Amino acid sequence: MKTAITGGAGFIGSHLVEHLLAAGDKVTVLDDLSTGRLENLRTVIGHRDFHFVEGSILDRAAVDRVVAGADRVFHLAAAVGVNLIVEHPLESLRTNIHGTEVVLDAVLESGASLLLASTSEIYGKNTSDSLSEESDRILGSALKSRWTYAAAKGIDEAFAHAYWRQFGLPVAIVRLFNTVGPRQTGRYGMVVPRLVKQALAGEPLTVYGDGHQTRCFSYVGDIVPAITRISEEESAYGNAYNLGGSYEISILTLAQRIVELLGSESPITLVPYEQAYAEGYEDMRRRVPNNSKAKDLVGFDPKTTLDQIIQNVAADHRPVKAPDPLGWKVTMAAN
Repeated sequence: MKTAITGGAGFIGSHLVEHLLAAGDKVTVLDDLSTGRLENLRTVIGHRDFHFVEGSILDRAAVDRVVAGADRVFHLAAAVGVNLIVEHPLESLRTNIHGTEVVLDAVLESGASLLLASTSEIYGKNTSDSLSEESDRILGSALKSRWTYAAAKGIDEAFAHAYWRQFGLPVAIVRLFNTVGPRQTGRYGMVVPRLVKQALAGEPLTVYGDGHQTRCFSYVGDIVPAITRISEEESAYGNAYNLGGSYEISILTLAQRIVELLGSESPITLVPYEQAYAEGYEDMRRRVPNNSKAKDLVGFDPKTTLDQIIQNVAADHRPVKAPDPLGWKVTMAAN
């Protein structure tokens, strides 16, 4: 099968590339490297069935070039991470809304199917015990960047659903809940790699707010196969599926577990939100996914424990010998 992936040099995208190449796909990646990294693709460089194009999803010619002849497309490219969204709201909106529309148009013309990666952020402040795909979206002020991001991703989903209803585009949506694993960095506000890196360095672990906000973390090794299987199910078209972890934990308890598990002597420091982020940030107290819809469809049942996730992230962040130069060329998208 011929597959195209936008955002394939990112954390999740690079794992998806490896998974699909191992399954026998021919894979082409489009990434502008704004948050993705060429190093993430090191294991597939030189693979005869892998091709990389550096370019933006805002560039229709580049998108057309990548999806041409593809059987399916995974749209993962997006502005992600709390820091990036709060500090660069305009760029985030343009990428997440206009970029997705460009991809939808290109895929419709190409005749491929599409898997759209969305986010649990769309549920906003809904703190229900178990968020289903039909749960209400409770958003804060449109003048706060956190909620404009949530609104933008909701618009992405609405666009995708409208393309399915009006044009018959075979598109499925997945809503990812705090996916974690190797290659993820804390640079853009991702909490697990940030806390792990601090613990390994013997630095204070900075927990924002009072630390009692809770999340369910999922492992990329559980998420990527589920994404792939959903993309292959015709009954998934026009629908959205939650993909998240099954264990709820507070961020303060997470920090304590990281310190204990890694044998760190780092203290834990509470940092007020107003000191941690630029103006426009607002947090939500709880986010727990109901994965039953994805379980019914493809048997999604995440097995990786939180301790295993922490250990795998720590292994990825421990110092290693400097790698050899990449030694390969990037194909530049046409202007």
